[in-house]
Amino acid sequence: MTALAESQHTADQVAEVVKAIAHPMRLRIIAMLCQGDQRVISLARLLRARQSAVSQQLRILRMSGLITTVKSGGEVRYTLAEPRLRELVGCLEGCNR
Repeated sequence: MTALAESQHTADQVAEVVKAIAHPMRLRIIAMLCQGDQRVISLARLLRARQSAVSQQLRILRMSGLITTVKSGGEVRYTLAEPRLRELVGCLEGCNR
């Protein structure tokens, strides 16, 4: 059996990750960050969304521990805190029917 099948604690933790990315905009943000670090304004442009809406979704992802910020030269860039999200995104893209 896998840890997920055996442990309620593990199942709870994984469920929190799934909840964090279960919003279409957050899932797209994660997919974009899989390609590299991004500034909020760049993400907003790519998503064709208001910067405030993107910032709100970034805050949720940051609070869940899935992304983090990197400050450099006076700008803030968002990056994946959990590199295995790349595998998850690839798997999810393969599940698209």
